[in-house]
Amino acid sequence: MKTEELDQLSHFASHLRYQDLPAEVQAHTGWVLADTLASIVAGSAEPEMQRLNAVMGLGSGATLIGTGQQVHAEAAALLNGTAGTFLEMDEGNRFSRGHPAIHVLPAALALSEVHGVDAEPFLSALVVGYEVGSRIGAASQLRGAMHPHGTWGTIGAAAACARVLGSQPNTMRETINVSSSMTTATSKRTMLEGGLVRNVYAGLSNRNGVLASQLVACGFTGERDGLSSLFGEIVSEKFDTTILLCDLGSDWHLMHNYFKLHSCCRYNHGTLDALDAMAALNPLPSADRIARIQVTTYHLAAELNDPAPRNTLAAKFSVPFAVATRIVHQSSALSSFTWEAVRDPRVLALAQKVDIAEDPDMSRRLPNERPARVVITDIDGRQWTGEAGVNRGDDASPYSEEELTHKFLDLTGRVWTEDHAKQVLHATHQLCTGALTLVNWLDLVKAPPKP
Repeated sequence: MKTEELDQLSHFASHLRYQDLPAEVQAHTGWVLADTLASIVAGSAEPEMQRLNAVMGLGSGATLIGTGQQVHAEAAALLNGTAGTFLEMDEGNRFSRGHPAIHVLPAALALSEVHGVDAEPFLSALVVGYEVGSRIGAASQLRGAMHPHGTWGTIGAAAACARVLGSQPNTMRETINVSSSMTTATSKRTMLEGGLVRNVYAGLSNRNGVLASQLVACGFTGERDGLSSLFGEIVSEKFDTTILLCDLGSDWHLMHNYFKLHSCCRYNHGTLDALDAMAALNPLPSADRIARIQVTTYHLAAELNDPAPRNTLAAKFSVPFAVATRIVHQSSALSSFTWEAVRDPRVLALAQKVDIAEDPDMSRRLPNERPARVVITDIDGRQWTGEAGVNRGDDASPYSEEELTHKFLDLTGRVWTEDHAKQVLHATHQLCTGALTLVNWLDLVKAPPKP
């Protein structure tokens, strides 16, 4: 990577001002913030998170979202980042092939709260971290055995923290280089096997982003070009700076994100969209009437082929389970991926009847489409067929504000009353349009769980 290219990225990250962004970018930032916040709130209610919060929830200064607790900034970044990935409902970006916002928001928020900054630097940091992280993900091609969580998101979190602190370009550059050496060696097998350690990857990115900014402030240095070293040689053999810097500051990755209503891995969504399209035309057969289901899709989705996931996390990374629970429960929302659903004999029996295969032509349609074709055959030989190309929730096929509002209230309803959740959602959009201070917004976010 040439010196001037890293300088360009660092200058962008240091000087971006949220108040100068187009109105449509500010409005969309509000939805990204709301969606990520809701995922953290809902994830905080999981029993594993509650136990982890009890173990690590010591200190003061930063909000542990969904609990009402105050903890140290590093703990808040780690715990909020971990909670936000538990339910697989956080937003993502098909170009970076990962989830930028959950890798950035917890770190930026914790540091903003501790340092008492207002909305402008906080929101600037959120956009900076999103753009830096997502663009690094898009410019590289991680090794096939790696999980994208915990990799380039660490650098996005560090850039966000440096922006909160008002870092100049040279300091921003050093923070990017230091943080590039602080990513984690994540394994895709953890998600496929339901290893809950996978949910900590985004938390580690946030914690290490905070730490990187602290290290640089104390005089620590990194490689001259940590990005090219890590993403051009170590975790990836490809790093295309043309993609990294393409239309930087004018074409926003944040505007090309996706939101999720299916409560599972994005690679399942093409298949579930195809099922939804089929059901909208004609009722699907009941589970006991189905003889077999054939799913044809792209290679990343075809890897999710376990028909008997061992826990709720593995269920979210299983196409056969996702198909079966969608048909049995007539829904792909949170309630269809609970422990009750994982143990449901009707779902498990139907999942065994799902075959999944890759179509190379479909794989070549990435990243603009994530296609799938589903053929259901019943015991009488009748067939139902459905296809999907662009997944719902992408910028090319967006969910409505009403759908996103319903999702926010559904997720936060696990912890907050509906009235309070509505106040937070309204306040989030006010914050992102300059009508509310960060302190007043945080006063609402700090609310403890409902009785």
